[in-house]
Amino acid sequence: MADLKPVIVIGLGNPLMADEGIGVELVNRLAKLAAAGTLPSETVEYYDGGCGGMSLLHIIAGRRKVILIDCAKMGLKPGTIKRFTPDDVNSIKKLTHLSLHEIDIIKVLELARMLGQSPEEIVIFGIEPASIEQQMNLTAELQDRVDEFLKAIQKELKNPA
Repeated sequence: MADLKPVIVIGLGNPLMADEGIGVELVNRLAKLAAAGTLPSETVEYYDGGCGGMSLLHIIAGRRKVILIDCAKMGLKPGTIKRFTPDDVNSIKKLTHLSLHEIDIIKVLELARMLGQSPEEIVIFGIEPASIEQQMNLTAELQDRVDEFLKAIQKELKNPA
């Protein structure tokens, strides 16, 4: 683990379910920008986390900062991006449905905290979907805003943990 990067960006979602795949789409684009030298790559890892799950516990362990990107049903206009932290979700004391993977990822983050493996900083970017159905591509509402989403995440990457 000597080459463990202090910051990891994890895209969550299922690309076979239209906008549910926005996290995976964005992290793959970020990884390409990093490979081209446009984004940091020596201190930041870009990871396709798929549908999440307990395997993420090991992926986030030992990191200083984790940025999660996911489809999030927030009751807002499709394509709205919102930045929040696990404390924003936990403070409600019930499922907020901010993420389709909320149960998995919030439990993973809680377990990491209990095990003393929680990163110092955890940021979640939720993006309101227009459609979640069997479809290989993002809807036009989200596709048209991909650059905006990337800029928001790039801005976060410029903020040290």
